[in-house]
Amino acid sequence: MTEALPEADLVAVRPEADNPEARLSRGALAWSLFEGARDPYVILITIYIFMPYVAAAVVGDPVRGQEVISRWSQYAGWATMLTSPFLGASIDQMGRRKTWLALSVALMVPMMFALWWTKADHSGLTVTATLLLTTLIGLLFSYSEVLHNSLLVRAAGLGGAHKASSLALASGNFFALLALGFTAWAFALPGKVDWAWVPHSPLFGLDPAKHEPERIVAPISAVLLAVGTLPLLLFTPDAKPTGTPVLKAFADGARSLWTMLRTVRNHRDAAVFLLARMFYVDGMTAVLIYAGVYATGVMHWHALEMLIYGIILTVLAVCGGLAARFLDGGLGPKRAVQLEIFMSLLGIVAILGMGPNRIFFMPYDSAAHAPLWNGPFFRTLPEVVFILIGFSNAVFITAHYASSRTLLTRLTPPEQTGAFFGAYAVSGTATVWLGSFLVNQGTRIFHSQQGGFGTISILLAIGFVGLLFVRGDGRQKAAV
Repeated sequence: MTEALPEADLVAVRPEADNPEARLSRGALAWSLFEGARDPYVILITIYIFMPYVAAAVVGDPVRGQEVISRWSQYAGWATMLTSPFLGASIDQMGRRKTWLALSVALMVPMMFALWWTKADHSGLTVTATLLLTTLIGLLFSYSEVLHNSLLVRAAGLGGAHKASSLALASGNFFALLALGFTAWAFALPGKVDWAWVPHSPLFGLDPAKHEPERIVAPISAVLLAVGTLPLLLFTPDAKPTGTPVLKAFADGARSLWTMLRTVRNHRDAAVFLLARMFYVDGMTAVLIYAGVYATGVMHWHALEMLIYGIILTVLAVCGGLAARFLDGGLGPKRAVQLEIFMSLLGIVAILGMGPNRIFFMPYDSAAHAPLWNGPFFRTLPEVVFILIGFSNAVFITAHYASSRTLLTRLTPPEQTGAFFGAYAVSGTATVWLGSFLVNQGTRIFHSQQGGFGTISILLAIGFVGLLFVRGDGRQKAAV
């Protein structure tokens, strides 16, 4: 949530606040590092390793697993929708942020670590207990994101905010890649390849038969988050205490939120865009969340394949930011977003037509064809095609986040950018539960992962159509 910071306060915190050439301070670097410490949880737990393991091995049936996971994800979405916007609107009233951020991390770390005891033989945490933990972590994760973002200006100043924000994104990708790479090298590849640089057996004596290489990502995520939070708590400047009671701060925040939403309504094109974004951003997020569970069930991939798949897509997702830059400039941000949604829709359709013996709905007998190579993973043509579809999705889904921000700046008056980005944040949480709800219902009705995953296309289609009612493409304002 964008906040207004008094100039005197800003200068007191960061003397070079208005100097874009100034180097990032220690506090700004610590702020960026925190995002790098948080992101491995999303990559290792939510998308590529842990939740696919829960669906396939703990629940024991990928279709049933996708249905159960999506049901609990919608619970987390409802809680986020009902509470996160009020937290964002109340931040200015509350003063200090780091105390609340430290509390959220202190609650998340032990819950993340506890996921280690999610065992396939059900001798540890039950499925319900595991998904309750991930639901609570997801809610606290959204709170930490709001609180972390609210510290950006104090950490880096106005002149360095873009630098710190870019560094945070790079830090997130870098740490996610390190975590994926280390997990593959230390736990997944040993015993499966005879490569000199790979250990002969999983480190620390982890037993693949007990799915310990998949479960170890939970403690890894917890430790990274705990260690990466310390520099922020030590070095990043905090806001001054206001002395406002918490309940009054939330009441004032609710009034501020309502005023902000009324302001958005007075600008037709921005309001239509935000309404359309509520749907397509939830669809894009759902594609990311369920890609791992879907690949595990449909392609029958295991931990090693999922790790390599995650590494490839995490690297290639960086191309999405570069693609957005050129698409925004060449097509205008509105048409860029529409193209990104359309390509994501094609990606969903293509994935629905894939399987170990199927390419784009056409039969393909993998057993009748020689392996593409003699490596330990991705040896068949359907697997390679599935990865290429994932590459396309990674690029265009990443690009849409950047293009959407650009489009909003072209649709709003400069003097009200802060208020509209507040509404932008709300639009990203108002329907955050809808993607999980549709996946859950589709999986239950059609009794297949394809049926659940295919419902995401509804959200993307609604968003695409909604953008047709946004006038202009932002080119004129872009030139100003």
